[in-house]
Amino acid sequence: MSFVAEFRQAIEGAQHILAVTHVGPDGDALGSLTAVGQALSRLGKQITMACDSDMPSRFNYLAFIDRVVKRADHRVPYDLLIALDCGDELRMGDVYAHLPEPKPFVVNIDHHITNTYFGRLNWVADCPSTAEMIYHLFNDLGWEIDKNIAMSLLTGVVTDTLGFRTPNVTPTTLRVASALMEAGADLPLITMQTLNLKPLSTLRLWQIGLNQMKIEDGLMWTTITSRDREMIGYRNDSSSGLVNLLADVNRVAIGVVLMEMEDGTIRVGFRSRPPYDVAALAKKLGGGGHPQAAGCTMEGPLAKAEAQIIEMCKVAITQQSPADN
Repeated sequence: MSFVAEFRQAIEGAQHILAVTHVGPDGDALGSLTAVGQALSRLGKQITMACDSDMPSRFNYLAFIDRVVKRADHRVPYDLLIALDCGDELRMGDVYAHLPEPKPFVVNIDHHITNTYFGRLNWVADCPSTAEMIYHLFNDLGWEIDKNIAMSLLTGVVTDTLGFRTPNVTPTTLRVASALMEAGADLPLITMQTLNLKPLSTLRLWQIGLNQMKIEDGLMWTTITSRDREMIGYRNDSSSGLVNLLADVNRVAIGVVLMEMEDGTIRVGFRSRPPYDVAALAKKLGGGGHPQAAGCTMEGPLAKAEAQIIEMCKVAITQQSPADN
């Protein structure tokens, strides 16, 4: 039986459905989550959308974003869980960890190549975004994609491709975006809200990171302490694009940002350009992602994590560098 047929069967047999996306959500996570939430609500299902993080205000234009909760109601007998854009169970955070046993049947829909196939039903595809996968799924199911769902899905497509600039963008991706615009999605609004507008705290974070950046042997990296984050009131657990900026320098093969969290753990973001693969690096450290965009969480202290990352990245650059012509 195909995934579409099994997914349809799972949806038809469920009444109380929990849809979950990953901690520190981006546009693909929230676009996929709200699109699925809208579609299932229209089918008359009791749907709960959950994410173990606060909602970034720049996504307030998405329909159903105000219905996303941080904790599932344990009194609700969920008979199906749909994990969206999550590479493994840990990415669902406390939403999943605190669900009582037995856990509901899990459907895992994701586009990260390092996905652990943790669901009872898995669809993991080499695709630029989970939202693009959801678009194809809705079409295969015959579900209508109205203006609000199109806004959610195009948000996912735009943000995970950085405005159609990542190496994995295909003609199909552009056709999907065109179809979503024809359904009513506002591409200029989405681009402005998700890629252009930034809170002042983000620029202050970049200022700190750029002041502390270093470059050696094709690696550019920076470190940001918990005290730095507290000083500027930065609450996000990602670098909000700083790591992309480092990787865009023409002498750089891999860019890295290490951020110390309040609990002492270190969030690490990797970016690269082909042929350099950072997903393998992140996976060695218990994380995951894509060949050119990945991340992981490490134990502190920050200086120790930094030394380990520098060594691993330099080895990877040496091993993956193209042979001289």
